[in-house]
Amino acid sequence: MRPFDPLIALLSEIPDPRRAEGKLYQLPYVLLFSILAVVTGGNSYRAIKTFIAVNRERLNAAFGLCWKRAPTHTAIRTILQSLDPKAVEQAFRRHAMGLLDGASDLSQRIVALDGKTLRRSFDHFRDRKAAQLLHAFDTQAGLVLAHLDIDEKTNEIPAAQQLLGELPLAHGTVTLDALHCQKKTFEAVAQAEAHALVQLKDNQPTLVQQVETACASQQPSSRDTSSNTTRNRYETRTVEVFAATHAVAGTEWRPLIETIVRVTRKVWHRNAKTGLLSRTGDLTY
Repeated sequence: MRPFDPLIALLSEIPDPRRAEGKLYQLPYVLLFSILAVVTGGNSYRAIKTFIAVNRERLNAAFGLCWKRAPTHTAIRTILQSLDPKAVEQAFRRHAMGLLDGASDLSQRIVALDGKTLRRSFDHFRDRKAAQLLHAFDTQAGLVLAHLDIDEKTNEIPAAQQLLGELPLAHGTVTLDALHCQKKTFEAVAQAEAHALVQLKDNQPTLVQQVETACASQQPSSRDTSSNTTRNRYETRTVEVFAATHAVAGTEWRPLIETIVRVTRKVWHRNAKTGLLSRTGDLTY
């Protein structure tokens, strides 16, 4: 079996909206060659067409094709824009899950959920806001597991809760921004049988006070300190783990929070002109 056969099989499952007489170029190979063009630096439909034209003979030989010429950039644009985005997303999610099948210990998986702005998606002329995407990134495998469009009228909070329900995250750890420090997100993590690492927000003063009091009244169960030295900068970072039992006792957070992690960062800056040191730092939970 050729290395690209599994990917081509998944791409073949994407519905082709073209009429039968309009399928001069097979959809799975148009998608595959578009991916290869983007990986090699192509960022436009013309770049994809150029990549196929330059490598056409080698692509024909490698994949058993008989393309006499490359499709025009307008044909590539029409093909790609006519596809069902949900079907394409599902195909790539299955591909990512297939690559993760060999993972030995799922409890060591760390998946980062993070929102991003799609580059060059803002259109002032059409009064269109920049497109927002939420992606799930497996840090151990170095794979993007899923993307999800964030609706213009909302934010990434409901999108993250949706991804938590759609992805197989059982026994793994999910990291989220402070924006997601709310009960519904924690409940979605519990429903997925996963663990979440979320920064505590300052606009939750009661919970912040309870956490600070709990950490001040007990010794950490574990502690680790690391340091990093660069030019004119020395940084130390201390991570301490506390039990959350007393902090959330009798509150609605009790079944959702098990552990408190306190991170203390101290940075010494050296002024190259005067040689004097200044210190900055921050404390987060």
